[in-house]
This record gives sequence, structure tokens and C-alpha cells, in this order.
Amino acid sequence: MVKGPLDGVSVLELGSTVAGPFCARLLADFGAEVVKIEVPEGDPVRSFGKRYEGKSLYASSIFRNKEMASINLREERGRDLIKQLVPKFDVLIENFKPGTMERWGLGYDDLKSINPGIIMVRISGFGQTGPYSHKPGYGVVCEAVSGMRHLTGVPDRPAARIAVSLTDEITATYAAYGVALAVLHKRATGEGQCIDAALYECAFSYMEPYVPAYEKTGFVPIRQGGRLPNSTPNNHYPTKDGRHIHIAAGNMPTWRRLAAAMDREDLLSDPRLPDQVALNAHEDELDEVVGAWTATHELKDLEKKLDEAAVPAARIYTMEDVFEDPHYAAREMIVDVPDDDLGSVKLANVVPRLSATPGEIRKAGGQPGVDTAKVLRTYLDLGDAEVAALEADGVVFCGTNKGVA
Repeated sequence: MVKGPLDGVSVLELGSTVAGPFCARLLADFGAEVVKIEVPEGDPVRSFGKRYEGKSLYASSIFRNKEMASINLREERGRDLIKQLVPKFDVLIENFKPGTMERWGLGYDDLKSINPGIIMVRISGFGQTGPYSHKPGYGVVCEAVSGMRHLTGVPDRPAARIAVSLTDEITATYAAYGVALAVLHKRATGEGQCIDAALYECAFSYMEPYVPAYEKTGFVPIRQGGRLPNSTPNNHYPTKDGRHIHIAAGNMPTWRRLAAAMDREDLLSDPRLPDQVALNAHEDELDEVVGAWTATHELKDLEKKLDEAAVPAARIYTMEDVFEDPHYAAREMIVDVPDDDLGSVKLANVVPRLSATPGEIRKAGGQPGVDTAKVLRTYLDLGDAEVAALEADGVVFCGTNKGVA
């Protein structure tokens, strides 16, 4: 069996909701041994999204490939258990409000004194320092601060949002990248380090092209709807059957092929449209021309015609489209995964695809506390009676309440 590139890396996940768990999920997909610690009542993410037979389907995905242990961090004995676990792990992930871990005696300096090689991932809204560090840091709020939200939606309406936890997942991806870099450093030197990943900064990094543009010219970008600025035509257009198709023809060779597919060679000889800069200057007019053409064709006919013309285009996929699409099927992007509660569940497969050390989904996420006893036995050598006593005192939870999912 091929081992993942992070095989041998152990991760203790104290994160909750999306950013921390998503970071740990990325690491687990590529072979890291992840133990998730959650509160006895279950991580808040279990209340997000749809449920099936009483179980959170989101939890099946974001907690996949992890051992699930419930330890009450509000209890001093629960925090003592974490301190006992820390020497056994390479990485600890947390996304509490800055200062929380320090109040619990679990700040980076505390952890480093227990395990000098520990890599601590700290995900927060505004970072561990600075005048905003004390503020609650939800992804949607930090996305607004980053400037990225200002660009989302159509110009004549308030800024919109994407109906996924985008900024949390962007930050989690950066944090996982930071872990990979820190692991390389640790293998070379034996040294651990602290990774400070701020939601607003990670989202802001996606604003890359506009930073020098503002500094040099004062340009402030605005919402463009389906358009990509200075890349005309590049927008979504209506179809005869009430759907939309996105056409990306924002360079001259592709524009020529699109004009031919529309039987509008006259546009190619238009003296007002000699180059891409001119096309961009006539954005509204060209969007109207392309939209009028697409509106006379069914979606499937447009896809076929544009594909034959080598013009990049695609319908605006729904989840139903995804499940029916032959390309998704051929690349096994949706896989059936064993689930202890549901039998099996379909999940999005691992990305990116590595040829020599690919990632793998071994199991779907389990219920709160189902592995608590196993984790305490394996890492701390506690006996069944000791675990039972801790559970009786409310320090740990061993998953006996099957109604919690």
C-alpha cells in the first residue's frame, strides 16, 4: 500500500467549526495521523448543512480520516490531558480566539516547554497580534475586511457572498501548506515553530493584482458580476432554455473563433475592434451581442458548438450536473466512502493528485467521542477504569450518546 507523503506526521486538532478541521482534513488526506478533540456536545460544524438519518453529512467529509475524541477543555483535568498528549504529537492545530490558549496554559510557549519540536498552527480572524486581534474572527467578516467581498456580486447591488465557508477554507489551505513547510524544517533541524494564519490576510492575498494597482494609480476595483475585467468577452450569458453558459474568449485568437461560431465574421473586420484593448473598451456592446446569440440556442447545442470551435465555455453547473457529468465520473472525483453510521457516503475526492504518493480517503468522519477511549489508551496508556472515571466526572466523552452526530 502506497503511503501518503505525510505518513508518520501526527496531528492533534483542537480546532472547531471549519478552518481548523479543514486544515487537519487536508493533512489527514495525505497520510497524517490526526486525532480530533471536540467538546462532548459536538463540534459546531455538525449543525451546518444537511443531515441524513440524524447525522451531519458535512461532518462525514470534514472529519474524514480522523480519530474522534471528546475532551472537555473547560475542565482543568481536560486541559491536563491535552498537556499529556502534546509530547506525542508533531503538530497541534487550534482556531480559538487569540488569548484563549494562553488562559488555558496551552499557549505556544507552554507547549514548546513540553515538546520543543511542536508545530503549532494558530488560525484566527485577525492574527495573534495587532489592534484587531481581540475581535471575533468569522470567515465572512474577515472576507469583508480583506476587500474580496467588495468584488463579489453585481455592481448595482450590495456585495454578495458565496454559500460556502470560502475564507475559512482558503486560510486552512494556507495553514496546511505552512505545516508542510514546517515539517520540512523540523526534519532538517529538529525545531518546531508557530504558524500564525489570519483569515483576513489569507483572503487578502487573493487581491494580489489590485495592491500595486491602487498604490500606483489609486484604482479601486468594483463588483463585475460574471465578468472578468479587461478580458472581453468573458461573462455568463443566457440560453434559450433558461440556463446560463459562461464563455471565456478574452484573447484575440479565441475571440476570432467565437465570432466564427456565431457567424459574425463582420465583427472581425470592424475597425473599432482591432485588438484586445479595443474589445475591452466595448465590453457592454460585445456582451449584448454574445448574449443575444446564446439566447437563441439551447444549452446543450451551445456547449457542442463552442466545444467544436475550441472556445472555452461551460454551463453554470448545479450539484445535479456534477453528479451526472462523465468527466467527474472518469476522474473519480466523487467517491463512495465507508461510514460507520450510514454504511457509506459519497464525498469529494482528494486533491491535488500526486502520482507517487497520492492521498486517500480511508473512512468518513465519525460521531463525537467514538475514539476517545482508544486515543487515551494508545497515547496515554490509560486503562478502561481510568477512562470510565474521567467520563463519569464529565472530563471526557466516549460516544455513548448515539443521538449526537
